[in-house]
Amino acid sequence: MHRAAREADLAPLTNLATLRAEVAFVQDLDSLDVLYDKKGDEVRPIASISKLMTALVIAEAKQPMDDILTISDADVDRLRYSRSRLAVGTQLSRADMLHLALMSSENRAAHALGRYYPGGMPAFVRAMNDKARALGMRNTHFVEPTGLSSDNVSTSRDLVKLLRAASEHKLIHRYTTDDKYKVTVGRGRQLVYNNTNRLVGNSKWDIKVSKTGFINEAGECLVMLARIDQRDVAIVLLNSSNHSRIGDAVRLRTLLVENENKLAML
Repeated sequence: MHRAAREADLAPLTNLATLRAEVAFVQDLDSLDVLYDKKGDEVRPIASISKLMTALVIAEAKQPMDDILTISDADVDRLRYSRSRLAVGTQLSRADMLHLALMSSENRAAHALGRYYPGGMPAFVRAMNDKARALGMRNTHFVEPTGLSSDNVSTSRDLVKLLRAASEHKLIHRYTTDDKYKVTVGRGRQLVYNNTNRLVGNSKWDIKVSKTGFINEAGECLVMLARIDQRDVAIVLLNSSNHSRIGDAVRLRTLLVENENKLAML
């Protein structure tokens, strides 16, 4: 188990610290009751949480998932110079690109998915925003598919709607909750990728959809739809610091299992 998650699990309920996430929203998706709301309507950059909408657009476009996409120079991040192990010229299937974008937050893969969309990147971004409007995400706007731009913004309340829509696609469930994934590139070289959410491998969690994110303007972000205490619960944490998004999620789960009324203690 990840160190931060293990330490948070051991924290006594009688000594709970305030949630470190600046924005937090927890909703029971069975009853639609809002269980916790901390700045739920505040518009903020959402970093790589954006890739959930990228995945939703790809899933609903029904393009062949076995089509081969090629990483090009256009996919290289020249805004933040984020690292990638997918060199220019790397060829992978659309399915593998989506898998890496969701599970490991691979920015070049996410950008390539948008570039190969019918009509190219402008059409893809329009589709992202059209889908946001269709879902009732009134305070959400996208300018690109990776989340590297701080102009990709939303609210935690809106992101619950995105989580619910994403959970309807088995592919998104699988790709966001795989612990590891291996791809073959070049002349048979294998690359092993890990999930950016350490809780995925935690036996205490039954996670249906998960996505992490980080850019400086957004802070550490985490959204999850998880089965907790026999109900589906959406957890959205924005602008945490360091590993505190994991600790926050664990504290919230503990309170829900023990007694949801204890959320008022946070």
